[in-house]
Amino acid sequence: MASLSLLSLLSILLTTTTFTSTAFAIGIRHGIIRKPSSDVPVFREAPAFRNGDICGSSASDRIHIAMTLDANYLRGTMAAVLSILQHSTCPENVEFHFLWGKYEPDVLVSINSTFPYLSFRVYRFDSNRVRGKISKSIRQALDQPLNYARIYLADILPADVKRVLYLDSDLVVVDDIVKLWEVDLEGKVLAAPEYCHANFTKYFTDLFWSDKGWSSTFEGRQPCYFNTGVMVVDVDKWRQGGYTQKVEEWMAVQKQKRIYTLGSLPPFLLVLAGNIKAVDHRWNQHGLGGDNLEGKCRSLHPGPISLLHWSGKGKPWLRLDSRRPCIVDHLWAPYDLYASSIHSLEE
Repeated sequence: MASLSLLSLLSILLTTTTFTSTAFAIGIRHGIIRKPSSDVPVFREAPAFRNGDICGSSASDRIHIAMTLDANYLRGTMAAVLSILQHSTCPENVEFHFLWGKYEPDVLVSINSTFPYLSFRVYRFDSNRVRGKISKSIRQALDQPLNYARIYLADILPADVKRVLYLDSDLVVVDDIVKLWEVDLEGKVLAAPEYCHANFTKYFTDLFWSDKGWSSTFEGRQPCYFNTGVMVVDVDKWRQGGYTQKVEEWMAVQKQKRIYTLGSLPPFLLVLAGNIKAVDHRWNQHGLGGDNLEGKCRSLHPGPISLLHWSGKGKPWLRLDSRRPCIVDHLWAPYDLYASSIHSLEE
C-alpha cells in the first residue's frame, strides 16, 4: 500500500470500502433507530457484514478485541466497531470484549440494536482495584478508573482467551484487522507500534531521572515510546510474568513521589518499553486529537495508514458537533452512526 495523502485517504474511505458511500447513505435513511434514552445517544442500525467462503468457523479462527465501554465515549466505540467490521475479510470471526465500570442497561440495548449480529461479551471492571492507586495527571479524563482497565485484561478475560487486541474507543480501522491480529510476537508479551524518535525523557519527571535507582530500570534495553491504545497482548504470558503487579508497583511509587504526569501510560513504559515486538506505524496513526491540554489540530503523518487514532484531548465527534472540526475529523465522520448526524453527512 503506497503512502496516502489526506485527500486520497478520504476518497478511499468514502468510495471503495466494503460498502460504498451510496450504500452508506441508504443505511442512514432506512436504518432502525432505537428508543431514545436520557443518557445514551441514539444510533442507527449498522449494515450487516458476512464472512466470505474462505473464513473459518472454529474457535481458533476467533479474533478477540477488548475495548472499554463508557456512555461518554459510546459514539466513538460504535464508530470503531463499525470500521473494524466493515474492513474485515471475516467480520463474523471478530469477538468483542467490552469492559465497563458500572452496569448500564441502556448501553447494552444500544449495542444490540445497532449491531444485531455482533458477537460480544461484557465484563465489569471494579474501579476499586485502582481507585487508591491513581494519582492526578495533567488531564481529568486520564484519571478515570476505566482508563486503567487495560492493566487488568489478564485478570478479567476468561481463560480461553489466549491473545487479545486492545483498542481505544477514539479510533477507526481502515484495513483488515486480521493483519494486526496475526503479528508474530516473537516471544514478547506485547506488540505495538514503537516510536523511537520521540523524546522519551519527557514522559517522566526530573525527580525520576535524578534518582539512579528508578532511572536504572531502563538499563540493558533501549526504551521507546509506544501508545497503549493499540496493543496485541499475549494474555497467558502476561499472567505468567506477573505484569499486572509490575505495573501496579510503579503506580505505588507514583502515588508517593510524582515521577510522571500522564495517567496509565508511563507505568506501561517503565515495565515494557524496549522489550516489546514493534509493528508497523501504519497501525497507529496516533495524536490526531492534538495535545493533551488544548487538543489543537494535527495533520496526518507521512506513510501508509491502517488505523487512525484520535489520542489527545480533541475527539472528532465533539469537534464535528461544534462545527469546528479539524480536517482529519472528516476521516472519522463516515463511521459515525449517531442518529443526529444524518443531516450533516448527507449535505
